[in-house]
Amino acid sequence: MINFNIPYLSESELVNINETVRKLHFQGNGEFSKKAENYLSNLTGTTKIFLNASGTQALEMSALLMGIQKDDEIIMPSYTFSSTANAFIMRGARIKFIDIHPEDMNMDENQIENAITTKTKAIVPVHYGGVSCNMGKLMRVAHEFDLKVIEDSAQCINSYYKDKHLGTIGDVGIFSFHETKNIQCGEGGATLINNKAYYDKSEILIEKGTNRTRFVNGEIDHYTWVGIGSSFLVNEITAAFLYSQLKDIDKVTKKRIDLWNYYYNAFSNIQELELAKIPDYAKPNGHIFYIKTKDNKTREKLRLYLKKKGVDARTHFIPLHSSPYGLGHTQFIGEDKYTTAESNKLLRLPMHYFLEYSDIDYIKKVIIDFYKNHA
Repeated sequence: MINFNIPYLSESELVNINETVRKLHFQGNGEFSKKAENYLSNLTGTTKIFLNASGTQALEMSALLMGIQKDDEIIMPSYTFSSTANAFIMRGARIKFIDIHPEDMNMDENQIENAITTKTKAIVPVHYGGVSCNMGKLMRVAHEFDLKVIEDSAQCINSYYKDKHLGTIGDVGIFSFHETKNIQCGEGGATLINNKAYYDKSEILIEKGTNRTRFVNGEIDHYTWVGIGSSFLVNEITAAFLYSQLKDIDKVTKKRIDLWNYYYNAFSNIQELELAKIPDYAKPNGHIFYIKTKDNKTREKLRLYLKKKGVDARTHFIPLHSSPYGLGHTQFIGEDKYTTAESNKLLRLPMHYFLEYSDIDYIKKVIIDFYKNHA
């Protein structure tokens, strides 16, 4: 079986974890938490970064930072994971979905203005597969209408918009280090605070509503409850695991980009398939390689055929506006021209650090055979 995903492992996870155990420090904000945060800060150029227990938690922290309240409206694509919407629905917000570009599955920035009302508070771009949205146009709209921007960069470690790391362009950005991501720690995430106006508030939120950060920094002689917050910190064992992975980020990214390019070159002459088109402004990280068939029926037949031949290929998001909860609690603004149609055609192929080029050759052979004899 050619696995869809095999989590990356470096050679130092257990070394770092054993060091943590030896020092008997297991709660957040320890040595490895700081090392990982500093590494991410150097990588992205963002000064204020917090490790979280998940990308979902980072989104929830972002919603609190923005002060999202009941009946605020948030604009985002429907083609995303439930956490993107849930983080804001939990604060009482209303989700307004807009259509996507079929070429890269990212939100259509030209549809944003049509969804803006006097209640609109923020835009949440989702950089699908580590490929950047058009952040230049999106940020111009946000500034014109005085809207906040929260970048869902869950899949985007080491991905860029032009020369800017994704997650660093909006007011806040988030990463995920879930087991399925390029760099992982089982479950983990990070919040990037790019707007200095949120520095003080973020320190209170991350410390469960207390001013403990000022106490740790020696600014006060005791700490106390000063606002709302939650347990957003990651534990030190997870941080130790993550730090070992981060040090290999360039090696992992290079391999995945090489695999992505090999896939693209191998599949570009299969006329029955559509491939992603990467915008000139995007520098992705090879997180996902997907193909598109002519329709949902063909995709399902191909997926099952690949499975029969030992290839674990998978579909992805069901658009949130058509999901059971989305039908009653969200609104799609404008025409759903591409979101549903394109999602019904998309099939993700195996992509991970341990994938071999010979695996890709085999997958291509199976797909060609499918279209020749079984489509």
